[in-house]
Amino acid sequence: MKIYDALIIGAGQAGVPLAKKLAQSGRKTLLIEKRILGGTCVNDGCTPTKTLIASGRIAYLTRHSKEWGVNKDSISIDMPFIKRRKDSIILGSRQGLEEGVEDTKGLDLLYGEAVFTDFKTVSVQGRDGQSQEIKAEYIFINTGATPVIPEIEGLSSIHYFTSTSILDLEQVPEHLLIVGAGYIALEFAQLYRRLGSKVTILEKSNAFLAKEDEDVADELRKILEEEGIQIELNAEISQVKPSGEGKILATLKIDNQSNEIACSHLLLASGRKPQSGSLSLDKTGVNMDEKGHIEVNDRLETNVSGIYALGDVKGGPAFTHVSYNDYVIVSKNLLNNTKLTTQERLIPYCIFTDPQLGRVGLSEKQAREKGYDIKVAKLPMEHVARARETGETRGFMKAVVDEKTKQILGAAIIGVDGGEIVSVLQVAMMGKLTYEQIRDGVFAHPTFSESLNNLFMSLD
Repeated sequence: MKIYDALIIGAGQAGVPLAKKLAQSGRKTLLIEKRILGGTCVNDGCTPTKTLIASGRIAYLTRHSKEWGVNKDSISIDMPFIKRRKDSIILGSRQGLEEGVEDTKGLDLLYGEAVFTDFKTVSVQGRDGQSQEIKAEYIFINTGATPVIPEIEGLSSIHYFTSTSILDLEQVPEHLLIVGAGYIALEFAQLYRRLGSKVTILEKSNAFLAKEDEDVADELRKILEEEGIQIELNAEISQVKPSGEGKILATLKIDNQSNEIACSHLLLASGRKPQSGSLSLDKTGVNMDEKGHIEVNDRLETNVSGIYALGDVKGGPAFTHVSYNDYVIVSKNLLNNTKLTTQERLIPYCIFTDPQLGRVGLSEKQAREKGYDIKVAKLPMEHVARARETGETRGFMKAVVDEKTKQILGAAIIGVDGGEIVSVLQVAMMGKLTYEQIRDGVFAHPTFSESLNNLFMSLD
């Protein structure tokens, strides 16, 4: 049996920097990864999808170039080239991680799948088929999440895609049917619509983006539908089966009415689940919730002292920046004797549709539910000078402020670089600036952020 000071299971956005930091502090550290370094973000999530989305945006702008006085009669989509570009960017990111791990003294890397066999003891079957047992005083679990495969009759009889496998497509789908209407689904929907696919989204609930304010959800839905994406609410898929010429026939219920849709490709994007089931956590006494998320306290420690969970496997908002901040909290608490917690941390997010939806803090709905006396500022993008100049006037800016303290409680920006604009308000919230200070602040002209002046002037 090998003994380490620290053992990290999973080389995602928390696992890699944590492993390096612990090793650099003088701790004998082992990083175990069953697949490839970088986790979902680098290999199956942020890096590949945003790279593909960039190609989709270029296709959209080229088709609409006449609106800017640039005439282009036709375009063609080179999907194999788009895929190669995506793959090369992934490879560059992954190689950077590999070099960083290899160059870190005191850090060992083992490829294989880890399973707990006893208290703070794991068995790892390596790629060579050999197994070894490893024990460590501190264990950090960063195994992430994986796509949920819903129970649909006939699914085994067809070829379907998940958000991971669709990244390897080398042709543009004729008709892409998407099960689910979350952030991942919407990004893929707009991407393939812009590349030339017919796209249909099926959402089983009666609300679109139910966690957002109704006006925010309605605006984003309108934008997507204007681009030709069909969005069906109250829609459930009950059966799929092969149809002629490689097609798929899906049996649906939409508003309790039976229907059938023939499509060329089916994407299952109805959620993700934690990769915890194969760890045998019961052998070391770690508690999980009913969905398989590892339960942690506000310092990310499990019920077993010395065992921590970071990133998507612990539940909560499943964002790369959350995973990385988990690393910051754990590393600083252990190595610098700080007392950081997850309580009250301000977590922004961005849906990378075009225009983007950037969000931070409380929505209007949430603020009212919490009993705040609020004022709501709203500014259509068509009233933003920079938006008019660039011809990007879809969407709006919205902010919720506390009427008593005048501090910003939250914001939603639907617009080009909405995620960047909302970051300005996030920094203001972190610094506890009032909306009046933003209203009267000096921003470079003409920028999108400059119109935050006008946004908060609407409250006067």
